[in-house]
Parts: sequence; C-alpha cells; structure tokens
Amino acid sequence: MNIYDISKLAGVSTATVSRVINGADNVKPSTRDKVLNVIEKNGYTPNAFARGLGLNTMNSVGIMCVDSSDLYIAKAVYCIEGELRENGYHTILTCTGFDRKGKEESLSMLLAQHVDCIIFAGSAFIDDNNDKNNKYIYDAADIVPVMILNACLDHPNIHCVLCDDSIATRDAALFLIDNGRRDILYLYNSRTYSAVRKVAGYRKAFELRRMSCDERYLQFFEGSSRDINGVCNFVTSLRRSGLNFDAILTLDDLLAIGAVKYALRNSISIPDELSIMGYNNSIFTVCCEPEISSVDNRLESMCKNLVSICLDVLSGREAPKKSMFSGMLVHRKTTLL
Repeated sequence: MNIYDISKLAGVSTATVSRVINGADNVKPSTRDKVLNVIEKNGYTPNAFARGLGLNTMNSVGIMCVDSSDLYIAKAVYCIEGELRENGYHTILTCTGFDRKGKEESLSMLLAQHVDCIIFAGSAFIDDNNDKNNKYIYDAADIVPVMILNACLDHPNIHCVLCDDSIATRDAALFLIDNGRRDILYLYNSRTYSAVRKVAGYRKAFELRRMSCDERYLQFFEGSSRDINGVCNFVTSLRRSGLNFDAILTLDDLLAIGAVKYALRNSISIPDELSIMGYNNSIFTVCCEPEISSVDNRLESMCKNLVSICLDVLSGREAPKKSMFSGMLVHRKTTLL
C-alpha cells in the first residue's frame, strides 16, 4: 500500500492525496474526508501521512552520497543542506560507499529516522545496466518522496534534476575538433550513470563531424582522480605505447590536472601542442598553472532547483518529474580560442 494505491481507492489524483497529507487548504472537505477514510481503513500511516494527520514529524530530509570527500559531492551536499535549512528542514547525511549493501543499509537507517524525503546526491546510486539494482530506490519512493541529483529514474514519486552530460561532453569535443584537434584522448575512471552519458557524448561529436571514433582514444584509468601522479603516469604510458594525441578531454577536473602535469613533465606546450579540457568547472581549474578550461555543469543551480522541487512536493504542490540543465564551456589557458 502506498500513495498511489490510496489515490486509486479514493478516486482522486496523487497530487490531491499529497495535499491532504500535508494539510493544504485547497481541498474540499468531502474529498479530504474520502482520502482520510481510505488511509484509516487500510491502516496506512507512514511518515509522509503522519505529517498531514498532525502526528509527529521531524521536518527532516535524508541526504545520501557515496563519497563526501569528492569535491563535486561535497559542494552539492553543502548547497542542498543550506537551502533546506533556510526553509526550516534539518538534514541527516549518510556516506554509503560504492557497495550496494552499504547504500541499502544507509537508506533503511534514514527511513527508520522518519525523514520526510530522501535525496540521492550523485549518479553513483543508479544502475543503468540492471534495473533490479534500483529496486531499493523504488521501494523508498513508495514511502517518501525521492529526489535524485544528476541522474534519472522513471518511477512514481521520484523527481530528478540533472545536467545533460552527453550534450555537454559532445559540445566540448566538438569545440576541440573544430579548433583543429583530431586525436582527442578521452580520459575517464567511472562507469556511473553520468559517466556513461559523457562517453556517449564524446562519440556523438565524431559522428556529427562525420569522423570515425577510434576506440583506442577512450581510455579508462583504474585509479582515483585524486591520484594526480597516477593519472600523469597513466597518460605518459599511453604516449609511450604509441598513442599520439593533440587534446585530452576528461571526466572531471582532477583528471585534467593529471593531464596538465603530464604535459609539464614532458615539456609539451599547452595549448599549442596539447589542448586540455576538464569537467565540473571546480575550484581546481584555477588552482594550477596554466588554468584549465572546463565544462560547467551548473551544479549550484541544479541543487537549488532540486530543493525547490522537494519543497513543492512536501507542500503538496505539483512538481516536475525531470529537470534538465545545459552545461557551459568555460575557456581558460589550456584551450585555443
């Protein structure tokens, strides 16, 4: 039994059920009574309903992330937490790690704390290849509203806010191609929802320019982005193996820093001989010399939009299921203009 079952039994929309749950004024008394009677008859009083029935509520939101030390995730959590706090909500943060068991255990803990909503910060929670692995998220959405940052699942009571990483990466690759680069190394170290779409965007750029995409230039780095020397050594090994490239496009900015270190260590002129472009437009891009061109995925705007949707849902208002942002190229000293 969930909110959708209640709406069917009461003969009203899920939005109306949500308005009753949250005590909104714009519901006819007869409709309100009908919904409450269905809830009472079926003995269904999870936390979301408890708020509308005047029972205990903590005004709290659970935030899940896989790695709070990741700069992208840390910035997202900070922005989301701040926006929620300004609107009277407390937050409970869990760092799950990448293991599915840890994710499920953390989610169960948050639900046991009677949070009003769950926010998944980052695309590492979504399994593109096996939808059965997303079931724990679907089950949570049957209890409370679920918000997902930078990934998308199509399921009732799930709302998603994301950047179109495929188009953003495509545009970055197109910029390099149109500025004379032909042998573009794409460096990545993740196979998350977002990462898969970035690789697709890289391939699409070559298709649009009627060029073949040489799969040798798609290179997966097994280590962490934070291992700058490891990234540098990996790129060096690629060049020594005979793979020649005049540009490097990366999954994130830390990988781009490793690429810059490779160029400096090997006396390769940037951007004359080698163009480099990162992704996320993080503070790292201006903390090295030369400063790094990057794709701005508008993280702060996405986080604010996600919280706005969360508040609408919790207040019983209509809210979009999917909100898509466009990335922007930010040019600095590692690309030719």
